[in-house]
Amino acid sequence: MRVVITGAAGFLGSRLSRAILDWGALVDAKGRRRDVRELVLVDVVRSALDDARVTPIEGNLDDRRVIDAAITRATDSVFHLAAVVSAQAEADFDLGMRVNVDATRALLDRCRQCAAPPKVVFASSLAVFGGALADPVPDDAAVTPQSSYGTQKAIGELLVADMSRKGFIDGRSLRLPTIVVRPGKPNKAASSFASGIMREPLAGVDAICPVAAHTRMWIQSPRAVIGNFLVGHDAEASRLPTTRAINVPGICVGVGDMVDALRRVAGDDVASRVRWEYDAAIDRIVSTWPARFDAAAGRALGMRADDDFESIVRAHLEEVRPV
Repeated sequence: MRVVITGAAGFLGSRLSRAILDWGALVDAKGRRRDVRELVLVDVVRSALDDARVTPIEGNLDDRRVIDAAITRATDSVFHLAAVVSAQAEADFDLGMRVNVDATRALLDRCRQCAAPPKVVFASSLAVFGGALADPVPDDAAVTPQSSYGTQKAIGELLVADMSRKGFIDGRSLRLPTIVVRPGKPNKAASSFASGIMREPLAGVDAICPVAAHTRMWIQSPRAVIGNFLVGHDAEASRLPTTRAINVPGICVGVGDMVDALRRVAGDDVASRVRWEYDAAIDRIVSTWPARFDAAAGRALGMRADDDFESIVRAHLEEVRPV
């Protein structure tokens, strides 16, 4: 198989790249498990993965030449992770539209030129929902985005669904929970603080929480989300909803409960490094996101949620402090 990952140098993209190489084989659109012979990694930063199966492509997806080089007629599967994140998309509308909408449409249009309709896994977001919703949110709830980022992801979902209906691709949109704990530096995602209030205190650094302690979030660990990407890819099209969109399982956790879990795992001194400083701009975005989902369709496919938030914190500690 020839598999393409956009946003491959990012946090999830780099993990997914390594997982696919370790996995070795994926299920194609005809239901056949096939070896991954070439893994094309596309990002603005060149991949440093040392594997004979890896083909790195450096460039922006708003450059059509990059898309044309990545998606050849021989492409079997595409994981489309590249995106401008939530707060950045809200602050710079034109950039968000150019990357999250225009580049997504160009990529999907290029997929129509493949020798056979490829599988396309689109990394969507729970930000496609907002406002008054059932609790928990059912799989078939109408999308009601309350931010530019959510609107852009909803447009991507509709494109994936319609091109799948037309037989151009075999698409599936995975609405990801907030992923915690992300290593590295904070990014411009509105949810970035959720990792920061774990990551920084554990590293001996103070962290600011910009939302109220009672704010609830739909959370998943990096380890679980990568497994769910692979489950979502390999799922048969006949088992997907007509919208081709799946609410990925997660756990509902209050931000204050997250800090309490940090306290139980790492102690009072670590948890005391979290400072509560309200940020209206961040709260306006995060407060529009629902915090609990039914996620029955994802679980039926074999997707899984984490057991609890403490296990997420402990898993992060295992990664940054290996025995």
